[in-house]
Amino acid sequence: MAGARGSKSSVEEAPRSSGKVDVEYYEKELARLQVELVKQQEYIRAKGLGVVVVFEGRDAAGKGGAIQRITETLNPRAARIAALPSPTEREKGQWYFQRYVAHLPGTGEMVLFDRSWYNRAGVERVMGFCTDEEYVEFLRACPEFERMLVRSGIMLIKYWFSVSDTEQERRFQSRLKDPTKRWKLSPMDLEARNRWVQFSRAKDAMFAATDIPEAPWWVVDAEVKKRARLNVIHHLLGQVPYEDLTPEPPKLPPRPKIKDDYVRPPMESQKIIPDVVP
Repeated sequence: MAGARGSKSSVEEAPRSSGKVDVEYYEKELARLQVELVKQQEYIRAKGLGVVVVFEGRDAAGKGGAIQRITETLNPRAARIAALPSPTEREKGQWYFQRYVAHLPGTGEMVLFDRSWYNRAGVERVMGFCTDEEYVEFLRACPEFERMLVRSGIMLIKYWFSVSDTEQERRFQSRLKDPTKRWKLSPMDLEARNRWVQFSRAKDAMFAATDIPEAPWWVVDAEVKKRARLNVIHHLLGQVPYEDLTPEPPKLPPRPKIKDDYVRPPMESQKIIPDVVP
């Protein structure tokens, strides 16, 4: 069915990368790319860059998993995840972008937004959490806000994770069956499940207004999670050109001999957790 729609179909209608990824290849390639991410981070730190990476997309599209794979080998002091909760009453009265500005990177930092200011163009628009006037103002102001960030020296990279309605439904059902993932299904997610077309229209309008040359949208075919993770990491490495500035490993001299009469306290004086592993 997807192939019959032709080349004009969106990725969500006709995902191109539906082939599964060999597990051995995935683990080996992920490890290689994560080494490159460490090199990139060291370059960002050394050159004093500021990088913002925005992750948007459908519920269950795989944004969180991709962010986890990107950051798990990085120094958390210089690579932060910003996953903001619903705004407080005080924040609702602020300039809309204000609470996001507080999480922008400093010198030598990268911040990955697990959802971002684009909430207004997506969930807030579809679920009726903002007025028509607020929505229109966002579409007008957002490109100027992002141009301002870029002019200030921040590198802004925006990813939209695209997944078909069939695959999204499969992931929802999988979460229902897995007690370790059931928390990911909020009442909002379940309601959004019923508004697929409304979210599609909101996404199209968002792209039309905010896909700007200074900060274009990059679409990630996320139909297959492992494939999407490798592709997005590979692309991110190309968006921030870097050199290998990894410092040489320090030489560890022999440890000095203990010359005092220190004696450790007996184990019986400490509370040690039980060893339950067979």
